[in-house]
Amino acid sequence: MLDFLGELKRTHYCGELRAADEGKDVVLMGWVHRRRDLGNLLFLDLRDRAGLAQVVFNKEQLAAAHAKAEQVRAEFVVAVEGRVARRQKANPELPTGEVEVVATKLYILNNAKTPPFQVEDEINASEETRLRYRYIDLRRPKPHRNLELRHKVILEIRKTMDEMGFTEVETPVLTRSTPEGARDYLVPSRIHHGQFYALPQSPQIFKQILMIAGMDRYFQIVKCFRDEDLRADRQPEFTQLDVEMSFPRQQDIFEAIERVMARACAMAGVEVTVPFQHMQYKGAIRKYGSDKPDLRFGMELHDVSEVFPAAARATLQIEGSVFALAAPSAASYSRKQLDELSEKAKSLGARGMYIVKVATEGSTSQLEKLLGAEGVRKLVEAASAKPGDLVVAVAAKEQIKGTEAAALIAGQLRLHLADQLKLIPANRWEFLWLTGFPLFEWSERDKTWVSAQHPFTGIVDEDLEKLERAPWEVRSKGYDLVLNGVELGSGSIRIHRQDIQERLFKALGLSEEQLRARFGFFLDALTYGTPPHGGIALGIDRIVMLLAGEKSIREVIAFAKTTAGQDLMAESPSEVDPKQLDDLGMQRKK
Repeated sequence: MLDFLGELKRTHYCGELRAADEGKDVVLMGWVHRRRDLGNLLFLDLRDRAGLAQVVFNKEQLAAAHAKAEQVRAEFVVAVEGRVARRQKANPELPTGEVEVVATKLYILNNAKTPPFQVEDEINASEETRLRYRYIDLRRPKPHRNLELRHKVILEIRKTMDEMGFTEVETPVLTRSTPEGARDYLVPSRIHHGQFYALPQSPQIFKQILMIAGMDRYFQIVKCFRDEDLRADRQPEFTQLDVEMSFPRQQDIFEAIERVMARACAMAGVEVTVPFQHMQYKGAIRKYGSDKPDLRFGMELHDVSEVFPAAARATLQIEGSVFALAAPSAASYSRKQLDELSEKAKSLGARGMYIVKVATEGSTSQLEKLLGAEGVRKLVEAASAKPGDLVVAVAAKEQIKGTEAAALIAGQLRLHLADQLKLIPANRWEFLWLTGFPLFEWSERDKTWVSAQHPFTGIVDEDLEKLERAPWEVRSKGYDLVLNGVELGSGSIRIHRQDIQERLFKALGLSEEQLRARFGFFLDALTYGTPPHGGIALGIDRIVMLLAGEKSIREVIAFAKTTAGQDLMAESPSEVDPKQLDDLGMQRKK
């Protein structure tokens, strides 16, 4: 027989009890975490969001309460009345370990089936099982801590933005479809058959219109939606800090975001130094092989193309550049390890991987047949290798317009080797502003130049005259914020002039008809006195993921979806009643 809660009121959270509470009468409520029956004494570990408290039932003193406690099992919901007492032997592993509650009365508020996994910090259950039973998974301490951290970070962001004079403005969730780099999620209209709303990939156009409307400083903690391939740091719906300012210098935006990030990191006990480092896009690619370089370790890349003469390049079928790195203390790699590394390089698109084992008495490499001993020595020197290091050089199988293809491959090997060699320090926080991005990137699918970011990104003034004749040379006024090799967000100084915006659209191959259909209202707004403006959007999920020490954003989202875009708990997406489709003027394609 279950009990009613009635007017019973909780006096303390389980995890709050300390030695100073000795002698207090308390009422605790929560879930039975563990039950231990020692005959006359029965112990329950009671759990709530604050932690655990040990409750003891004495059969000799209160037989009725003891008998009732014998009925409960793990995850039963109970309330306990009792008095706080010192434990005979303290448990130093628990914050509440000095005390226990001697129960006088037990209320069984609900029972529970045996859960599919134990509610512990570390479990062996698969992620699929955890997501299917998310309501049980979220009872564990780690997800609780992650969600509390997320709350504190967002609250601190809001406080900081308010202190700097920003106004939070909500923008529409049902809007029109505009090209922003990914597929839109579409919502059919019941009233206007055959017409669709789109869920926003970002509030990009609306926040620019808010600048036209004179809001001056806008921000929003906003939900965004993108129908794209998923991975550990992507979800179909995600949360971002969206920011826009009127009349800004790039530095103004940087300083505002640095202040926000310093305050947000402090919520996780992380102290960061401002201002953040700056780096040019091309330099980052050539030095780290990435547009989101991890600066927590060295192992920088080196262009060693000059070490490979024409004859060697012909034999090895090398086109383009050759980039190398020196993996510290990896000269002892076995043949098996080197073969695995070579396969990794090939899977990333390498034409080949060329290695040198560096030793005090001399270096060994199969390249000596092609380069000679002097050539190998030059390669070791060019890669800044030391005795005990392993020099790894790669060339790309395919050259990609506007990129250093070999550097991008070497950059992936750099991260792979750093992980293998345990070179990445856990408690180091390296922020980086990356600037100087190209405005366009080459699309192999469309065989044309497309926007590298979005079509509202500003153009470096002196590059404007190259827009039509040499788009691959045009630099944008875009910038990224990177932390520990993870892109936190992107932003830019925007195009605020209608004539330049139309030129960019035409450079992208959009006709006048397409422009009016997709951006007509925005182009009209630009004609009514648009101020210079710029902003940025930062991924809240990624920020909290890093601060929580997690490797996936699913660990910091309450109800996350799988990499297949499914909510296993809610069984979404799902089919709908044919009547609903009929109301929308739609039918399923057979």
